[in-house]
Amino acid sequence: MITERQEKILNSLIKEYIGLAEPISSNLLQKKYDLDISGATIRNELQELTEQGYITQPHTSAGRVPTNKAYRYFIDIIFAENETPSFISKEVEIAKQKIEKELRLAQELTKSLTEISTTLSYTRLQNKDNIFEILKIIGPSRTTYEKNISLIEELLKKLENF
Repeated sequence: MITERQEKILNSLIKEYIGLAEPISSNLLQKKYDLDISGATIRNELQELTEQGYITQPHTSAGRVPTNKAYRYFIDIIFAENETPSFISKEVEIAKQKIEKELRLAQELTKSLTEISTTLSYTRLQNKDNIFEILKIIGPSRTTYEKNISLIEELLKKLENF
């Protein structure tokens, strides 16, 4: 069983690790969180949490990283209150906004492609110069442009022989 102070340190370490994705030092915890204890005390508590299997230290001079046991404990404590913590709600809202933005961009792209498709289907293509101009308007990269030109030339030859 962990103490209240160890729980506070562990929760702080997990929150920081989720945000930074790198080992968390005792100095960072002391500076960022109001723990009201010395760095040495934090290191001692981190050592105790390491021995209990809640955190690990990738190498001697590194900070600490939560283990699966720590994550399970963290989730059990957080969701014991039966409400979603604010930092999780915030992350969910950010993810939702990103998804909505991506959907709007996909809709805009679909609309643009539909307009281009309509324009191309009504444009009378009399020779390959018109096709090259359309490709310039669409604006693909040079490699894609050259590949498209090759494919279109091959298509035109087949159409001429048809």
